[in-house]
Amino acid sequence: MSDEQRPVQARLVSPDNRERLARAIIVDCRFALGDPDAGRAAYEAGHLPGAFYLDLERDLSAPQGRHGGRHPLPAPADFAATLAALGIHRGSEVIAYDDSHQAFAARLWWMMRSLGYRPPRLLDGGYSAWLAAGGEPEASLPVPDPCEAPDVGHWTGVCDIEALREAQAAGALLVDSRDAARYEGREEPIDPVAGHIPGAINRPWLNTMADGGQKGEAGLREHWGDALDAEDLVVYCGSGVTACVNLFTLSRLGRNDATLYAGSWSDWCSYL
Repeated sequence: MSDEQRPVQARLVSPDNRERLARAIIVDCRFALGDPDAGRAAYEAGHLPGAFYLDLERDLSAPQGRHGGRHPLPAPADFAATLAALGIHRGSEVIAYDDSHQAFAARLWWMMRSLGYRPPRLLDGGYSAWLAAGGEPEASLPVPDPCEAPDVGHWTGVCDIEALREAQAAGALLVDSRDAARYEGREEPIDPVAGHIPGAINRPWLNTMADGGQKGEAGLREHWGDALDAEDLVVYCGSGVTACVNLFTLSRLGRNDATLYAGSWSDWCSYL
C-alpha cells in the first residue's frame, strides 16, 4: 500500500477550536519525568474545562521490571478499564494535551490507536497555547460517566527486543527519537548506559516542533528525509514515550505502518 493510500489517523486540533473542544472528552496528560507528582498537581491547580487526568506512570505504564524499559505498557485490559472509567469507548471523540511538546499526549494517542480506539486529536501547542488563546482554566474535578470496557485484544504495531532484532535482520530501518547528545553517547542523564542501538539513525522528536506547535507537512517531511522511503520503520526513544511523537508525525504523513519498540533504549541497555 502506498503512502497516499494509507488513511491518515493523526490529527491536531487548534487551541481556539472551541466547538470541537466542547464536544470531546478531554484528557490532561501533563507529567514531569523529574517530579512524578507535578503533573497531577498542575492538573488540580487548573485544567481545560471538563478535562480528566491520566498519569504516565500510574495509568499509561505498568510497573517497571528488570527488563521491558522504564515505562512498560500496561496490560491491554487494564488500560481499557482505565479508559472506560472515564467514559471512553472505542468510538469516543477524545482530545489529549500536555505541556511538554505532546510527549505524553502522544503516548495516549499511540496506545488508543494500537488497541483499535478512535485515535484522539492532540491539542496543538498544548496547555500553554490554550491559555494564550484565551482559555480560562478550571480547578473543579469532572464527574465521569463510565462505560463498559471492550475486549481490546493485544497491543498492535509494537515489538519487543527479539522482534526488533528480527526486524533489523530483515532490513527494517531503526529510528532513535532522542536528542543528538544522547544518541551519540555524549551524555546520558537517565539510563545507566550511553549510546544507541547499532544501526539506528537519529531523528530527534523535538525537531518536529516549531513556534510552540507541531510543524506542518513540509517541515515534517524535511525532518524525516529519506527515512520516509524505508519499507519498514521501527521507532524508539528512551522508554517508549517521546518516540510516540515521531510516530504521530509519521501518521500525519500517511505512514501508519511504523512500529514502536516499546521498551526502547532503557530495555535494550538492560541486556548489556
